[in-house]
Amino acid sequence: MQNIVSYFLDLPLLELLAVLLSLVYVLLAAKGNNWCWPAAFISTALYTFIFYDVALLMDSILNVYYMAMAIYGWFSWQSGNSTHNTQQNELVINRLPWLLHVKIISLLALISLMLGYLMATYTQAAFPYIDTATTVFSVFATYLVAKKVLENWLYWLVIDFVSIYLYVEKALQPTAALFSVYVVLSIYGYWQWHQKIKIQSIKSNVAADTNMVQI
Repeated sequence: MQNIVSYFLDLPLLELLAVLLSLVYVLLAAKGNNWCWPAAFISTALYTFIFYDVALLMDSILNVYYMAMAIYGWFSWQSGNSTHNTQQNELVINRLPWLLHVKIISLLALISLMLGYLMATYTQAAFPYIDTATTVFSVFATYLVAKKVLENWLYWLVIDFVSIYLYVEKALQPTAALFSVYVVLSIYGYWQWHQKIKIQSIKSNVAADTNMVQI
């Protein structure tokens, strides 16, 4: 643990800021706070530069996507709050049918296999199939966060667990420790959003009963 703490204290300023803002993003997203998106935008902008600087071009490109989704998420959450909710800071959360998730997961798994094959055949990538799968599913999970879909946290939970394995195998223990924190935050985020859905349901039922009484 002391080595992990020392590692993060010795990080370059930009990387340390990117790590801290990434944690802020997840915490605020779990709370349903719109300000998670500025934190996400700045952290991914920093990571875009950091990964490009060390020639991790695919990771750099992925973070450009994350930057775009941070902008989309900001306006999507703002629009959702103003349209569906009278309280500015209250998050309106959606759910998708489980059968739809099964279909989506099957499609993403197929895409991961095809891209993983290309990575395994034409590049020197380590763990090409697993690494590709975490990337593909991360792209979709980010979209679910922007659309305020509850199950995004379950996707992140699995992605983070798999990522821990990858980072441990590559001897990146501090990064694995960071993703262990993400696992806990994913569980916390799911619980927070699930509670908010219960509150939304109660309020919807009360509003429906009130309208019936008025009629």
